[in-house]
Amino acid sequence: MRPLVLIPARLAATRLPGKPLLDINGLPMIVQVLKRAQEADVGEVAVATDTPAIAEAVRAHGGTAVMTGEHHASGSDRIHEALERLDPDGRHDILVNVQGDLPTISTRAIRASLEPMAEPEVALATLIAEIREDEDRTAPHVVKFVGTALGGGRHRALYFTRATAPWGEGPLWHHIGLYAWRRTALARFVILPPSPLERREKLEQLRALEAGMRIDAMEVDEVPLGVDTPADLEKARRMLTPGSGVGA
Repeated sequence: MRPLVLIPARLAATRLPGKPLLDINGLPMIVQVLKRAQEADVGEVAVATDTPAIAEAVRAHGGTAVMTGEHHASGSDRIHEALERLDPDGRHDILVNVQGDLPTISTRAIRASLEPMAEPEVALATLIAEIREDEDRTAPHVVKFVGTALGGGRHRALYFTRATAPWGEGPLWHHIGLYAWRRTALARFVILPPSPLERREKLEQLRALEAGMRIDAMEVDEVPLGVDTPADLEKARRMLTPGSGVGA
């Protein structure tokens, strides 16, 4: 495999304006995410953005940034454009899409997302963590993964939902929105129209499932903190204080 890690970022957040550029212990948040991706050491890393200020911040800290259009509806569309700009010759066959608001993502989690890609039948891979808090079992903002366990912490996806599923005894799985894409699968995905279940659940990955793409998921120990509010930002600052070990 020849992976490329791409981090989509833009200044679109309304609950936390300017989110990618907000300071976390001396670095813009997008640079903290960039560092986690670089430390994972799975391949080249770049930030895909439509915002010059984000690109400037990334380059000021030695990172690679690629400018994309402002019209993209999703991070998947943005990384596809960035890929074609960065790698028109097709050197990279796997793309890892790391969200730009996950400054505490662990390097182990990024590496784990690539494990299922050793199977040629897998179109894209993602991550899950067991739900341990009762309120998360019913919370619609916690996306649940429903799948078949394959052993070794690996699962084959059957469905993703905001509802509490599956029914009955057993663990529930929290889906983590980090994806490893086979390049050919991403190229196919971005030209598909939004699917019926995708529109209903407001979950983009259902478009891939409805199109017959195989998605496998790897278990990880915990859900990384997604920074969406001022309280999240303060928590990320505490978690990433020097010596905390977060992100390893």
